[in-house]
Amino acid sequence: MSKLVKFHILFLHLVSSVLLLSCKEKAAETPEKYELVWADEFDYNGKPDSTKWGYEYGFIRNAEKQYYTDDLKNARVEDGHLIIEARKEKIANEKYKSDEFEKKNWLKYIAEIDTAQYTSASLTTRGLAEWTYGKIEVSAKLPRGVGQWPAIWMLGANWKEAGWPKCGEIDIMEHVGFDKDSVFGTIHTEAYNHMKGTQKGKKIVISEPYDTFHVFALEWTPEKMDFLLDGVVYNHIENEHKTADEWPFDQDFHLKLNIAIGGGLGGKHGIDDSVFPQQMVVDYVRVYQLKKQ
Repeated sequence: MSKLVKFHILFLHLVSSVLLLSCKEKAAETPEKYELVWADEFDYNGKPDSTKWGYEYGFIRNAEKQYYTDDLKNARVEDGHLIIEARKEKIANEKYKSDEFEKKNWLKYIAEIDTAQYTSASLTTRGLAEWTYGKIEVSAKLPRGVGQWPAIWMLGANWKEAGWPKCGEIDIMEHVGFDKDSVFGTIHTEAYNHMKGTQKGKKIVISEPYDTFHVFALEWTPEKMDFLLDGVVYNHIENEHKTADEWPFDQDFHLKLNIAIGGGLGGKHGIDDSVFPQQMVVDYVRVYQLKKQ
């Protein structure tokens, strides 16, 4: 092979590498049509910013085993990151023998547990910040181990009035520890939900979810939703323009970050108690919306 041919081959390799890098950079950029409307960069220490985040408390849903608290052990900001930490520890259940769940069969288990065996945290923007449409990005590392069920997700602002699933649910990212190489992006509505087995969800292979920060994102417009991992769309859902049973997403939604333990999905293969404590480490949360013309 002549030196000239070798030079041309080397040159083409270099050009290809530059173009590939350029494409990756562009894929990760936020389009100019968007503007940042809400964010937490976690550039402080202590409790999560109370003007941006609230808490869920106790047992909440899905027959999960964790008891949600606002303790610093379970939710704190340190070294530029939000730490949500699931722990193997006992805590008394304040709702033990409570009669408030008598008419809600799916929640009766809450009143039957006197002592929880795990603690964790679920942070929410409910009542503080909610959005209709936009691009939501969360950079995070995930907890590891069978029984872990971390999630980055959204619920419709009308969830108390309409109930689930009529209010709509957007799961930007779910991960279950027994499926360590995958994350999921899913919607639940009255027509499409896991109780009927009709939910619209897909999963994507993820590399080193426990040791590397990945960007989990949603691009949401009146016409569609795209679920992204590190800038790559892996689930595309279009508005069918039928009824609110299929598309309840033309309203405000609030954001939640949590680690669940066990439960209907996370506990399918049990819980590995040897892995605790486990953390979801969040580098930033950013919400963009279209610029006003």
